[in-house]
Amino acid sequence: EVQLVESGGGSVQAGGSLNLSCVVSGFVYNEYPMAWFRQTPGKEREGIAGVDSDGSISYADSVKGRFTISRDNAKNTLFLQMNSLKSDDTGMYYCAAREPWQTEYNYWGQGTQVTVS
Repeated sequence: EVQLVESGGGSVQAGGSLNLSCVVSGFVYNEYPMAWFRQTPGKEREGIAGVDSDGSISYADSVKGRFTISRDNAKNTLFLQMNSLKSDDTGMYYCAAREPWQTEYNYWGQGTQVTVS
């Protein structure tokens, strides 16, 4: 069974930092592209950062320069270091995975809430 479990969300003041984690199980983690998505109030869910199995990384413009995605293949864990947080970053953050041959992410965690005030 595939499982993705996020943690690390919380409440923080603007300008602060949070580090999200996502522990995965049920598949060969180092072969799967991984990503972080978020659902912010009034907006559609958006992909904000992704890391492929070869380590290539991409970011949405809204988080570029502030957020850093990384993966620890030995620990089956995905991270998102979030710095210089803004109120617009408030939302539910989701970890996602997809099989290498898929174009859409099809495995999702339950989400972790981030609130920036």
